[in-house]
Amino acid sequence: MSCGEGSAAGPLALSVIIPAHNEAPRLRQTVETVCAYLDERELPAEVLIVENASTDETPALARALAARDPRVHALDTGGRRGKGLAVRTGMLAARGERVLFTDADLATPIEEFAGLENALAAGADIAIASRALPGSDIRAHQSRLRETLGKLFNRGVQRLAVPGIWDTQCGFKLFTRRAARLVFARQRLDGFAFDVEALFIARRQGLTIREVPVVWWHMADSKVRMWRDGFGMLRDLVRIRVNAWRGRYNERPSATRRGGA
Repeated sequence: MSCGEGSAAGPLALSVIIPAHNEAPRLRQTVETVCAYLDERELPAEVLIVENASTDETPALARALAARDPRVHALDTGGRRGKGLAVRTGMLAARGERVLFTDADLATPIEEFAGLENALAAGADIAIASRALPGSDIRAHQSRLRETLGKLFNRGVQRLAVPGIWDTQCGFKLFTRRAARLVFARQRLDGFAFDVEALFIARRQGLTIREVPVVWWHMADSKVRMWRDGFGMLRDLVRIRVNAWRGRYNERPSATRRGGA
């Protein structure tokens, strides 16, 4: 069955969130790959492309893909940029009983969903892809510098946010719908450290998080810029602690919350 032949009728087992900033060269292939997997599994699902202040043809392409397949929907962040904002927008719009977000480059292949799905079936509220576990299969590594900086960032994560979670930044995470609403109605950061904040909030809400080893490929055109985004992510670790100290994660959740405070 091709991607364009799917149906959005009936209860949804899964929502797939794809944040998309300047992803025109690969977005069509990504969506078709995801849809083909959903067809193979016969999963009643929706695919939410969240356009994130792109300057290329991504918005038009997202609308065209949505016009072809009733399962695919094109959302946007209202002209504001930030991967955290894009994922939050999709998570709060999702209708599936389980909600997966995946990077548009499919660095973690969509087939790895099955391992995360099994973790939720075993009782976890959130299952996250991890490149740090012994069973992980890294098919293409990042540069040595990127890997070193990633390890240093994780030391900060261990000290300030979510000790015991060894890979917060892999862009492939599965939530129950309840967990997604509890977390992302409170989540605030718009940048790349949103993953850490989401897991920090999940812990505070008493949700169970399980890391799952996956196959992963480094993509050379990653949107993360080592120095600019790296310093911003370190700053955001401190912001998470400040937000917690001020009680901002205890506030009444708002599905319409916007902002990066």
